[in-house]
Amino acid sequence: MSADRRPLVGVTGRRFPAPEVYRSDPALMEGLTLDAYFSAYAEQIRAAGGTPLFLPREADPDDLCAALDAVVLAGGLDVEPRRYGGEPGPNATAHDSDQDEFDIALARAAIARGLPLLGCCRGHQVLNVARGGTLCPDLPADGLIAHNARDRSPRLRDQRVRLAPGSLLRELLGAEERVNTIHHQAIDALGAGLVATAHADDGVVEAVELTGAPVVGVQWHPELHAGADPLFAWLVDAARRGPQRARDHAAVAPTEEEAL
Repeated sequence: MSADRRPLVGVTGRRFPAPEVYRSDPALMEGLTLDAYFSAYAEQIRAAGGTPLFLPREADPDDLCAALDAVVLAGGLDVEPRRYGGEPGPNATAHDSDQDEFDIALARAAIARGLPLLGCCRGHQVLNVARGGTLCPDLPADGLIAHNARDRSPRLRDQRVRLAPGSLLRELLGAEERVNTIHHQAIDALGAGLVATAHADDGVVEAVELTGAPVVGVQWHPELHAGADPLFAWLVDAARRGPQRARDHAAVAPTEEEAL
């Protein structure tokens, strides 16, 4: 990459039936779909020095990763449980199997090429499933922590997470961080090569890293935090270095025993 070019960072999105959005013209929109992307990702990437690019799922993941410098797996719907041998919970969202297929393939292609990757909320879960892990389909609503805090602004950072010694996240954020929390699912069994590097006070896995690779998943939404978030600065900086140097500078994730 030339020194004056901003790293190109791809961001996944969601697809909606057009009549659900353009409700004043349902007949005109019948049979049409549209893609949606939260602009907060683009704002964070731009502020960190990158160029955001929204990714439609008609694109080939391998072709995309040949052109991109980094990838963000964005938030969204629950991953369809059949992807990890599970069953929908009582509070399951709608599922979008085609988006799951694209996101999982994109995650695998990015990892294969050594691209820096950041998974946020659903993206954190997609990363785990892409590595062969499983998910808890529905966290208890009456647990120690109300993880699915949809009655509060997503900009509120009212949940504490503890970062594991020796992890990249510990280096970026310190021993503890306050984050938002908008999820009813969580990682259960970890995927291959992933290490849990942040936990909530109730033990829920709040972040993972892929050992020896510039790959991080967080259960929160860093794009919604006020101001520039260190995770996007890390992602763009790793993208600027290129795949091999990004791997060379990846923090060595701790063992599972160290992370707990």
